[in-house]
Amino acid sequence: MHNKKNIVILGAGGHAHVIADIISARGDKVVAFLDDNQDAVNRFGSLNDYKKFDDVEYIIGIGDANIRERIVKSFNVKWYTAIHPSAIVSDSSDIGEGTVIMPNAVVNARTKIGKHCIINTGSVVEHDNNISDFAHISVGAKLGGTVSIGQKTWVGIGATVINNVSVCANCVIGAGALVVHDILLSGTYIGVPVKQR
Repeated sequence: MHNKKNIVILGAGGHAHVIADIISARGDKVVAFLDDNQDAVNRFGSLNDYKKFDDVEYIIGIGDANIRERIVKSFNVKWYTAIHPSAIVSDSSDIGEGTVIMPNAVVNARTKIGKHCIINTGSVVEHDNNISDFAHISVGAKLGGTVSIGQKTWVGIGATVINNVSVCANCVIGAGALVVHDILLSGTYIGVPVKQR
C-alpha cells in the first residue's frame, strides 16, 4: 500500500510541470509550485515560502544546475525523488535524492546517479555509469557502459557518449554530439566527434 506523499515543487516552469505529471503518475500529490517569477503558471508563492508547509517533501523543478545547487545549499528540507513508472531502473542502481527520472528513460545495472540530477525523457544510461550531482542527461541522450559524467555537466539532446569515457564537471555537450574520448577541461563541446567550441 502506497502512502500518498504531499510534494512542493520549487519552480513553476515547463520542467516543473513535467515533474508534476511524474508525481501524479506515482500516486503522490503536488500541493504547490513555488517560483520567484510572479508570472509563472500555477505559482502559489515565492521560493522563500517553502517554510509555510508541514509534512511535505520537496523537489526542484528548475533546469539550471547552478540554481539547483544554490537551492540545495540553502534549504534544509526533505527531498523527494521522482521516477516515472515507465522508466526502467535497475534494482542494482543507486539513485540520489532529489533526482528526476523522466518517462521511458533507462538506467541499467550498477549505475550510480547523484543527487538532484535530471535523467530526461527517453535517455539511456547504461551499466556501471557514475553520474555526479546536478548533472543533466537530456532527452534521447545515450551513455554507453562505464561512463562517468561530472558534476553539473549537461549532456545535450540526442548526444552520445561511448563506453569507458569520462566527462569532467561543468561541461555542456551539444545536441547530437558524439563523445569518443575523455574530456578533462570544462567547457562546451559540439560536433561528431566533439571538439571544444
